[in-house]
Amino acid sequence: MNYCGRFAPSPSGPLHFGSLIAAMGSYLDAKKNHGNWLIRIEDIDPPREVAGAADKIIDTLDRFGFEWDEPVLYQSTRYTAYQDALHELQKEKLLYQCICSRSDIQAHGLQGVEGAKYPGTCRKRGFDNSTYAPQRSALRIVTGDQPISFVDGLRGTICQNIAQDIGDFILKRADGLFAYQLAVVIDDAYQGITDVVRGADLLTSTPRQIYLQRMLGLPTPHYTHLPLATDKKGRKLSKRLGSDPLNTDNPITALMAALEFLGQPLPPEYPASTREFWIWAIEHWSKDIICRQ
Repeated sequence: MNYCGRFAPSPSGPLHFGSLIAAMGSYLDAKKNHGNWLIRIEDIDPPREVAGAADKIIDTLDRFGFEWDEPVLYQSTRYTAYQDALHELQKEKLLYQCICSRSDIQAHGLQGVEGAKYPGTCRKRGFDNSTYAPQRSALRIVTGDQPISFVDGLRGTICQNIAQDIGDFILKRADGLFAYQLAVVIDDAYQGITDVVRGADLLTSTPRQIYLQRMLGLPTPHYTHLPLATDKKGRKLSKRLGSDPLNTDNPITALMAALEFLGQPLPPEYPASTREFWIWAIEHWSKDIICRQ
């Protein structure tokens, strides 16, 4: 199968330097391997979205010289596919309704790799169409008590026992919105994604995604998790923290900084255009020299 990568931002604000690192890493790896590179807008969480952000993101990527190989995919057009996947899991008796609040979960005092771990309180409820109320209960997937392993392109073998480290996780929220973990798995398969290059903040999500892929009979891409850019307090740059948006008036300066952050060689002379920058960056791209954080 030919290489196919993607960049999948959420429209919760403008792109910042951390976004550029993830976009650049995925783009360079795809182009170095003579593959396709796609953009997906992950707009499945309306309460967190900022009006106009999706268009601004696409415009910024264009101004920075990124070239994508297919029309942009919007997850908000994919709800039927997500619901179909839930039906498949339901038929396998892998879903159950959960009415636990966040405070209910925290009260159990079980700690996982991402905070309070779900203790399985509602697992015996199962799923009953006659009683399922989307506005009152979430849908969780039953997780098996066995390790999920994968080989990360930078970090080597990663292993996680989801049941012990995370607990049964949500696929559809109590407010009726589909969860990221489900949507990303369905859309990676739909778009034929073979290689996922993204930030290390999603490293602990990968075993859950692989588990879902296995339960749904979907292919598993190769994963590479890039080091994260942080602010002066050591916090990951994010839209939520109000990280400075990229300056589209002078893209080459930011492109050079991102390339240097990824440990790649810089052009001997300042590029005259974004096209000149990308020609150099693609030719000299090597995952092997990215620093591991």
